[in-house]
Amino acid sequence: MIAAMPSVHTPVMLREVLHGLQLQPGLTFVDGTVGGGGHSKEVLARIQPAGRLLGLDRDPMMLELAADAVHGPAVTLRHGSYIELPSILAELGWSKVDRILVDLGLSSDQLAEQSRGFSFHSQGELDLRFDSTQGRSAAELLAESTVEELDHIFREYGEESHSRRLAEHLVRQRATEPVRTGVDLAAAVVNGLKLRVTNREAHPATRIFQALRIAVNGELDQVRQALTTTFPACLATGGILAVITFHSLEDRIAKQALRDADVWEALSPKPLAPSPAEVRYNPRSRSAKLRLARRK
Repeated sequence: MIAAMPSVHTPVMLREVLHGLQLQPGLTFVDGTVGGGGHSKEVLARIQPAGRLLGLDRDPMMLELAADAVHGPAVTLRHGSYIELPSILAELGWSKVDRILVDLGLSSDQLAEQSRGFSFHSQGELDLRFDSTQGRSAAELLAESTVEELDHIFREYGEESHSRRLAEHLVRQRATEPVRTGVDLAAAVVNGLKLRVTNREAHPATRIFQALRIAVNGELDQVRQALTTTFPACLATGGILAVITFHSLEDRIAKQALRDADVWEALSPKPLAPSPAEVRYNPRSRSAKLRLARRK
């Protein structure tokens, strides 16, 4: 089914990605996080004729949006994680691929979807899963976890300095006011920290939303597996990998994995950042980092 509305997401660092991938006609390209298809649409135009594009996403809603933007006989879209790439390539009868891109950021389309809890303003269930058919929702995790478990999640996945305090507050609160929506969680964090929300700073709940999203989706484990095992196995010799990260946890994994000189040749000595102009017109790009590497 094609989504009724087109994607509202602006692809991050598009110019740098297209340049860094060194695209040419006939290449086989994999977008491991196809999202609304913004990057893939531009890539597809540059690998024709004879190029092939495979787009993957764990979120069925994003695949609907991608199908509206990227389509044709050269395009294959699949529901699944990028760590499933070996089995998907085998199913399609494809051998190793020439280019892989993964953009690890949350899409503006997901933030705008009120029913899934990605936004501080969401009145829908606090789900936060990319694929709602797998695992526990964030609301379930908050309702069932101990103080120690929540403290660990907030500290390790959100780098939240008040992790214990917030864990204790949320466990106390759930006895009378369970956290069910994005609005509930944002308010609980503000109350737990006794802070005032201003427009000049990041929302106090930003790190907690990030931590819960990482936890319910197993994001860091997937990034680690992809960069150390999956992508090296699927990328042809001389093929190029582009990874866009948005916070220090996933960027640290990318930095360490791409340092393996037996597997990768770094194409960017330091991660590339968005231009000041891009940050002005797309503020969500401000924390992005792009790393590029060639498969040896």
